[in-house]
Amino acid sequence: MIGKYEQVEICQEDRTILSDVCFEIQEGQFIYILGEVGCGKTSLLKTIYGELPVTTGEATVLQNDMTRIKAKKLPNLRRQLGIIFQDFQLLRDRTVDENLDFVLKATGWKKKIDRERRIIEVLEQVGLPEKTRHLPHELSGGEQQRVCIARAILNKPKLLLADEPTANLDIENGTKVMELLNDIRKQGAAVVMTTHNEQWPKQYPGIIWRCKNGKINKE
Repeated sequence: MIGKYEQVEICQEDRTILSDVCFEIQEGQFIYILGEVGCGKTSLLKTIYGELPVTTGEATVLQNDMTRIKAKKLPNLRRQLGIIFQDFQLLRDRTVDENLDFVLKATGWKKKIDRERRIIEVLEQVGLPEKTRHLPHELSGGEQQRVCIARAILNKPKLLLADEPTANLDIENGTKVMELLNDIRKQGAAVVMTTHNEQWPKQYPGIIWRCKNGKINKE
């Protein structure tokens, strides 16, 4: 079991976003969280990686009790996660390999040769081995998102969280991202993806949870 929520209430600034959340993530699953903008999809993801606290119910992520987890324990949890953001969040003044190297250094990779080898591996996996020296603004939106995926899988996470990863992309680039996410799932990671695009689950079947009217239910 990667994660399990029982009767969790998700709040932001004293406002309840989702109530009575019963949700689970198993190894190797591809999970869609569907719903309109503002329905609570991103807030749910934030509780999984500890950006929003869980104060009610029971919530476990990678054997961490999210109702009791201390701030000093969050970096260790996040090292086991990969997170892909809708707005990329790349360091604009650093090249692709410098962006990836920054993450590896921050997560304890000491040897430069090991970091260089891993950077090459993940860029080849996302189809961008020739982009190491490019700055983010020199890449297309689709390429930037693939760099974000490369960054998210650097530490071979057990769980990959993708927050609207195709929202800012055209169909062609969105499809490339979906293919990558499915390949990562096939290699053993669980993938949880938020989206309001109803077509992706039809093209790439997975488990569907829907956020609506302050609740989340499995379909």
